[in-house]
Amino acid sequence: MKKKKKVSSSDKRTIGRILKYAARYKGSLALAMVFAVLYVIATLTAPVLIGYAIDNIIDKGAVDFAAVGQLLLMTGVTVLACAVFQWLMGLFVNAVSYLTVQDIRNDIFTKFNTVPLKTIDAQPHGDLISRMINDTDNIGTGLLQGITQLFSGIVMILCTLGFMLMLNVIIALVVVVITPLSMFVAAFITRLSQRQFREQSKTQGEMSAYIEEYVGQQKLVKAFGYEEEAQQGFEEINERLRVSGQQSQFYSSLANPSTRFVNGLVTTAVCITGAVSVINGSLTVGQISAFITYANQYTKPFNEVTGVIPQLQSALAGADRVFELLDSPDQELDPEQPAIVKSCKGQIDIEHVSFSYSPDKPLITDFALHVRAGSKIAIVGPTGCGKTTFINLLMRFYDVTGGDIKIDGQSIYDMKRDDLRSLYGMVLQDSWLYNATVRENIAYGKPEATLDEVKDAAKRAFIHRFIERMPDRYDTMITEEGANLSQGQRQLMCIARVMLCDPPMLILDEATSSIDTRTELKIQEAFNNMMKGRTSFIVAHRLSTIKEADVILVMKDGHIIEQGSHAELMSRNGFYTKLYNSQFSPS
Repeated sequence: MKKKKKVSSSDKRTIGRILKYAARYKGSLALAMVFAVLYVIATLTAPVLIGYAIDNIIDKGAVDFAAVGQLLLMTGVTVLACAVFQWLMGLFVNAVSYLTVQDIRNDIFTKFNTVPLKTIDAQPHGDLISRMINDTDNIGTGLLQGITQLFSGIVMILCTLGFMLMLNVIIALVVVVITPLSMFVAAFITRLSQRQFREQSKTQGEMSAYIEEYVGQQKLVKAFGYEEEAQQGFEEINERLRVSGQQSQFYSSLANPSTRFVNGLVTTAVCITGAVSVINGSLTVGQISAFITYANQYTKPFNEVTGVIPQLQSALAGADRVFELLDSPDQELDPEQPAIVKSCKGQIDIEHVSFSYSPDKPLITDFALHVRAGSKIAIVGPTGCGKTTFINLLMRFYDVTGGDIKIDGQSIYDMKRDDLRSLYGMVLQDSWLYNATVRENIAYGKPEATLDEVKDAAKRAFIHRFIERMPDRYDTMITEEGANLSQGQRQLMCIARVMLCDPPMLILDEATSSIDTRTELKIQEAFNNMMKGRTSFIVAHRLSTIKEADVILVMKDGHIIEQGSHAELMSRNGFYTKLYNSQFSPS
């Protein structure tokens, strides 16, 4: 019993949050309600007019054609008004539904920019995409169906009940007593299907993540002949989605026929009771005709609600996943009175820093380092030693769990993140381009740059001549993730992007790993010119590229175990020497 209560309470909170979004459009909601009332009134007026027309057909040769004709004309006008009011109600409900979904999607996208990077890293990206697209679509569909049925349904029930009570209290009570059975049936079936809809929504996110991963890495899949295993993995997820989807639809599909069975009992009771009333003379034939229509109208909202239970359940399941993401804690706010960064010399002090991705697995402990302004710092070490983590801490992609990092004596935690990150230019091993022109990609960090400035950066990155040979030169469109360029060309464009920004400090994380040796020598020369007088951090696996570094930091297991120039480290014949010699060993 406690478990059921908890689920119900959770659903109420979820529905309440959805309605808060919808409440932003009170005007459209109010108009939808007005047209819902008018639609119901018009719908309920038609049976009365038809009943009057029936009562004017007394017997063969005793028909008041004038009255019947007038009543039929009024009925036609009423039916036309009913259609118009229903269309207007749907129009405003659609507006509320899609505007609400738009707001939720905007909030999700904003959330992506405010959560810590670890929140994004900890979840499959395909699942996050599924929450933003599929789950919000489900909310929109459920909201559209829910509001439509709720507005018209409640008004229909109340108005129909009033009309029936005016016609005959006893028959109205028969309808009221029997109808709630359909609600109990629907509630029971809803509980059965609820868990399956949640499982279905979760599995859809898992499938989106799987597809996004394998479509993006098709070259790798084919290169290692992994097609069969990938297919098996997909089929396993697809089978679970089939089972949960089939079960959820099966359980929810029981609701509508079950409630229609109860409604059939209502109609039967009305017919029997009404027939007795007609015989007793307390009702006319026209009135019993109207009463049967009202009984059907009274039960219709219950049928409609149970008919859209699959959409409503899917909407709730999707909303739970969406709000789970929206409730993720934001990154720590910037200080209310941040330090003003007017200039940057580039002196960095790392004071007893500790960090771990998970509390039970410490990675960096008591890490201390002093970097002189303008120094060229190379960071080397085996995979997993903490090189990239060190870069993440410098940029505040992750926050330290202990200690402090200072730039020119100022703690980076006293600065705004944007101000801090503007001090660095970063080129990663994994180049990133987006679906835009060459010019827009290079000017990503400086959108206001002129074409001449973009060209100058491209020349310094040795990519200008290649761009000039492209169909539209700097206006050539680059496909998603630069798929129409080679890996080396993508990396050169990313280098040009940093050169255009001209930052006071540089971070190069395997920045030339995908470039041919000849071009790499030119790029190294360009970087050397750019790094003059700037503090620069270079993460490299090819140790031959960092011989000229002022200081080489050798990391292992989150600690600096050696530091010094290339010559000094080689003379010590320690861990660095083994690393360096291993790259040139014949074996």
